[in-house]
Order: sequence, then C-alpha cells, then structure tokens
Amino acid sequence: MKVLVTGGAGYIGSHICVELLNAGFDVTVYDNFSNSSPEPLKRVMQITGKQLSFISGDVRDEKSLEKALLGCDAVIHFAGLKAVGESVEKPLEYYDNNVYGTLCLLRVMQKLQIKKLVFSSSATVYGNPEFLPFTENHPLRTTNPYGQTKLVIEEMLRALYASDSSWQIMILRYFNPVGAHESGLIGEDPQGIPNNLMPYIAQVAIGRREKVNVFGNDYATYDGTGVRDYIHVQDLALGHVKALQKLSMPQCIAINLGAGKGYSVFDVIKAFSKVCGNEIPFEVMPRRAGDIAEFYSDSTLAQKLLNWNVAHDLDKICEDMWRFQMKNPKGYK
Repeated sequence: MKVLVTGGAGYIGSHICVELLNAGFDVTVYDNFSNSSPEPLKRVMQITGKQLSFISGDVRDEKSLEKALLGCDAVIHFAGLKAVGESVEKPLEYYDNNVYGTLCLLRVMQKLQIKKLVFSSSATVYGNPEFLPFTENHPLRTTNPYGQTKLVIEEMLRALYASDSSWQIMILRYFNPVGAHESGLIGEDPQGIPNNLMPYIAQVAIGRREKVNVFGNDYATYDGTGVRDYIHVQDLALGHVKALQKLSMPQCIAINLGAGKGYSVFDVIKAFSKVCGNEIPFEVMPRRAGDIAEFYSDSTLAQKLLNWNVAHDLDKICEDMWRFQMKNPKGYK
C-alpha cells in the first residue's frame, strides 16, 4: 500500500514514517518544512535502511497535492500548525493552515477517489473535563483556536462520511506525545522556546536553558502540580500504523491514543533528573490562565479495536528523550 504522509518531516510524522517503512508500506512524505527540516527524513531512512519519497509542497496547493497523491492508496494527515499559545495570537493563520489546508486535501482525495484517511486530531477537542479519564464520548468543546481547528476538521470529516459512506476514516485523538526514537537519531526539536514541558526539561538538562518554570503548585492533585497523560512517540506511531491497517471497511470513528494515566510536573522532573544524573533546577511560578489540574485518557477503545497498547513508561520516555538530546545538543542543527 502506498501512503502519503502530510507533514511527515515533523516530530510525530517522522516517527510514523519509521514504523510505516518497517511495516512494509510504500511511503511518500509531503511537507513544506514550515516548522520542520529535511534532516529527520534522512535519518528515518538511516534507521530503517529503506527509502521513502519526498515531495515539497503546501497542503493548500491543490495542484501540487494532486501530483503527490497520484498512485496513493491512503493518507495520514499531520500537516498544520500546532502551538496552543501561538494559535491565540494568530488564529487566522491556524484556520488557514489547518482547516483550509485539510479542506484542500479532502477535495483532491475526493477527486482522485482516495478514501482512506488517518487524521491527526488532539485531546484538546475535549476542553475542560466534565469527568476523567476522558473517553471518546466526552462532550467536545475547546478552549483555544488550535483545538477549535481540530474540532472543525473532525466535524468536516463526519459530514463528509455522512454524505458518502464509502470513506474509511480514523480520527486519532492523542494526548501528550513525548520521547524520541530509541536510536537517538530522531526526536522533538522545537523551534525557539519549547511550548511543552518535556523538551524544555531536556534543554535545561543539556545546559541550553537555566531552569524549568513550574506554573502552579497549588492544584488539587497529589503534589499540587498539573497532571498530564504523556505517551511515548513510538507508541503513538504504532497506533497510527495499526489504525491504517484496520481501515478495511467504511467508517468514520474517533479513537483516543494515550497512556491511560497521568504524571505530574514534579514526576516528570524527578524522572528526568534520574536519567540524566543531575537535579533539574526549577522555580514555581503563578498558574497560567486556562490551565487545568488534570487531563488524561481512557484508551480502552484503541486497545479493543486496534489491538494497541502502550509499551513505554515514563522512565523509558525520559531515557529516550535524553539520548536524543545528548546526541543532538542543539537539535538537528
């Protein structure tokens, strides 16, 4: 099966390319490197010993997309902007890239009669929790433009399936992807100041940053800091491959991909300190507006439908992240 991976040069996309190639898929990556670089793709081929194809292009360019999709059987769609804070500052850019870009992709897929799609959604579609852990039946409502773009796309996919039930669509809602490939060759390399906790801790550990800012230690959690569901990026990647392999019948279904348990900020700092052999300096700061105490998944549906389970714990996540950081102290540069 030939698969087009939009945004395949990014953090999650590159790990999925590894798993796709290892599973015997023919992979073409479509990316414009707006928040990534060509280097991970070279390393994907180094890890697997297999070749992938690359086409430079933007998902909002339908002519370029049509050329890239010729001969493809399925699409895994990652291309888009993904920083929550930035989405608040630049909402129109997020709607343009994420929503309009997906609309263009779907139009071209429909034109070429390619109707297998795995879509990269997010647990941000759940918003503030009414209950925990989140199941797929939790009400959908978002608290920021990034999450809203994901929800709009989900609704667009459900409407598309309702209009044409021959589509085969899996919507994967994942929680906090972290870690790196066990080789240390590919991992998360954020541009500028990291938006997420784990890469920030790694940069403090390697000496690129002075300390970790802990936003709030007075939440109603077991140690006062925020609790999140951290899933190893390789577990997440395998979930996408299993989803693609299960797309054998018409459907449009949303599935959680998470570890199914939460770790606090202090848990992550402590685990990373153990792995790197040094105490991670931190400072407790006031809470950030909009942050919530706890956020974690129920991934029973993924276990049942995809035969998928999490294989990596927090210690393994930190170990792999630290290996990548040591091998790449300044990232891919």
